[in-house]
Parts: sequence; structure tokens; C-alpha cells
Amino acid sequence: MPRRLVAQQWISLDGFASGPDGEGAIFEAVEDFSQSEAHNAALLPSVDVVLLGRRTYESFVAFWPEAHDEPMAEHVNTVRKVVCSSTLDAAPWGRFAPAEVARDAAAHVRDLRASDGGDVLLWGSLAVMRSLLRERLVDELDLLVAPVLLGAGTPLVAPDGPYALTQLGGDVWPSSTHVRCAVRYT
Repeated sequence: MPRRLVAQQWISLDGFASGPDGEGAIFEAVEDFSQSEAHNAALLPSVDVVLLGRRTYESFVAFWPEAHDEPMAEHVNTVRKVVCSSTLDAAPWGRFAPAEVARDAAAHVRDLRASDGGDVLLWGSLAVMRSLLRERLVDELDLLVAPVLLGAGTPLVAPDGPYALTQLGGDVWPSSTHVRCAVRYT
């Protein structure tokens, strides 16, 4: 079975990946992350590479290597990571193995698809996700929907759509909703 690229994004109920002041309002609207953490804990065994954009990498590396009490810390810190960036030369990860740096996200994903292995998971990294959608390389959107209407901000997709989706499943959790959709390219 070929590798899949799953792009996971937190969004508002009205489809924004961040509000006018950043992502804070989305995460503040979620009272309990335990279900999304359990979902990721179940997803990660099928994943052998996590892709991050530079900004997501900088946010994650400032938190996860020292997040000893977080349920997801071991998974996040030990999975192979690739940072898609044209500006970074190295991507250290605290006392853990450093992330690789890929200058061209699409070429790197094509190389991953040509090799054996598990799924590829893109966490956050909106600009990388959008470029991979344009290149027709995203197989699945894994959307975590926070119970907030932002009214404005950065939409999940740029106006280069539409993208046809097939809903694969979903869950309603006490403080968020999870929707899985396959991307169909025509």
C-alpha cells in the first residue's frame, strides 16, 4: 500500500486556521485536548515521518523536548521529523535526534512516496499544506475543529480551490470535533 500524506490542522468552525491575532483563539476555545491527544496517539504508530513548516517547528521545538509530563511528548519527540524550510540549515530537537531539513517540500514528499514506509503526517504548517495541496500530494485532511467562530483570519485553504473531498469519518468530542476527509483530485 502506498504511503499517504495526512495533513492535520486545527481550524475554527467557520474554517479559519488562525484568527486576526494568530492561532491563540482556536486553542483557547478547546477546554480539553485529551481526545485529540488520544486520536494522535492512535494515529502515530502508522506514521514514520512528521513534516513541519519552519514556524510550526519553532513553536514545537520550544515546547516538546522539555514537555516531560505531556501524554504526547514521547511520540512527538521520537518520531522522525522533517522541517520544510528554505531558510533553516539545521533543526535541532533538544536531546533528541534532530529533524532533517528539506528545502523543497513537494520533492521531499515525492521521494518519501517512492520509498517504503508508513504514513507521512503534516502537523499544522499551513503554507506547506497549501503548497502540497496545489501539487496534488495531500491524500487526507485530518481536521480538528475548535468550537469558535472567528469571523476573520487566515482561511484553511487559499482561493486556489475548490478541492473535492470525501468524508471518511469523524467524531464529536466534548470540546472539539474531528473530521477526516480524503482529497479527490480531478
